[in-house]
Amino acid sequence: MPDASYAAIDLGAESGRVVVGHLTGGRVELEEAHRFPNRPVQLPDGLRWNLLHLFTEALDGLGHAGRRARLRGIGVDAWGVDYALLDGGHRVLGLPFHYRDPRTDGMVERAFARVPAAELYASTGIQTMPINTVFQLLADEGSPALERAEAIALVPDLLALWLSGVHANEATAASTTGLLDARTGAWATELIAVLGLPAAPFGDVLEPGARLGPLLDHHAGPLGLPSGVTVHAVAGHDTASAFVAAPVRDERAAILSSGTWSLLGLELPAPVLDEPARAANLTNERGLHGTTRLLRNVMGLWLVQECRRAWAAEGEDVSYDALHRLAAGVASDVPLFDPDDPAFLRPSDMPARIAEACARTGQAAPRDPGTVVRSILTSLACKYRLVLERLERAGGRDVHTIHVIGGGARNALLCALTAEITGRVVLAGPVEATATGNVLVQALADGELGSLADMRAVAAASAAPVTHEPSARREAAEATYARFLAVTGLGVATATPV
Repeated sequence: MPDASYAAIDLGAESGRVVVGHLTGGRVELEEAHRFPNRPVQLPDGLRWNLLHLFTEALDGLGHAGRRARLRGIGVDAWGVDYALLDGGHRVLGLPFHYRDPRTDGMVERAFARVPAAELYASTGIQTMPINTVFQLLADEGSPALERAEAIALVPDLLALWLSGVHANEATAASTTGLLDARTGAWATELIAVLGLPAAPFGDVLEPGARLGPLLDHHAGPLGLPSGVTVHAVAGHDTASAFVAAPVRDERAAILSSGTWSLLGLELPAPVLDEPARAANLTNERGLHGTTRLLRNVMGLWLVQECRRAWAAEGEDVSYDALHRLAAGVASDVPLFDPDDPAFLRPSDMPARIAEACARTGQAAPRDPGTVVRSILTSLACKYRLVLERLERAGGRDVHTIHVIGGGARNALLCALTAEITGRVVLAGPVEATATGNVLVQALADGELGSLADMRAVAAASAAPVTHEPSARREAAEATYARFLAVTGLGVATATPV
């Protein structure tokens, strides 16, 4: 029998699921109870998340989970930056916008006109990206919702509120906003005021591993769950949950959370807020027990997802596995591009955007799906190396191993290319790192585990990573990376974030 069982509600950009995690014999065993698609909705005023649908599906999943195990807890993790504004009764003032909605165009410049970029970074330490909450809130200026708001809830905060009736801003999710003080872990109230944002929505910040309250009776009864099941504040940002479950054994390891986004980083005891870190556009996000995840967001497998969607619309609906097999059969000298080109951020005809990016640098555009996907994966591996080298300099660490966790750990070609281009050993897995980390934080909150070291030991016992070794012959990899730096211009020192 398991020592304890917990339900992890894990929401991603493509899909959500409810997973039952059994803590037994020093390991976590996962059982998927329910999976459902995440379909944003284009409304007249912009692209919105359909969170009511996601919440309904999550409740269905909890019902399935309750039939598999006697649950002791529930935790919610999701993507960062997106939020709902709430009134004084914690009622939602409109469905949250999708971070890919173009309403933030021009908001980075508006923010920096009020607070210089260096000053903003010195306080919050967050990578400049137009999707950041701070820039979204500036796009809300003058709206009735922002004027009436008395609380803000990031997506995991909001679902936890709907489950328990208790509102809290969990720290790891809050740190993605660009409004949290990187040193203290509290809201940067003076900065918020200078930006012209109202103070009212920004209350106390709660560290992960706290108990919010019991599941509301009007949920528990219909779902057949016992009264008193605890809703926990886990590491609400999905990347923070995933980092908890990375089977890291020493400080010479980097962690690459690979999915729709790629987040490559180091786990440090304190933030790095100096000018070189800002110039490299590194981000300091909060982790468990006050740790800092010094990392960089890279566009990730969103590029493949959007290409697949475009090809399916044209009648060529090819599975991801088939696309990766096609890419594996393509020669290595494919066109290269910067995966973080702003042209790739919004939903679009991604194969055409990639062709345009290659043409701008004098390269022949990739045409067939196999070549396009190979170009994406090779370009990602090159960008990982660039980011890793900047992380090493900023964090003062020499990285020997990269732990690839999340769905991208299944992509053997990307993992092999990452090992080859970076020259580091890649350990791929666990795939289910986010759900595992969610469960581990609940076990910590319940007293089943006592420390981050305990959690890492359980995570290591629960995973069997696949090893990808770089080749001893480095010439081809170095030539590919040099070509990437040349065509993107990223090898040239710059004073602006890239």
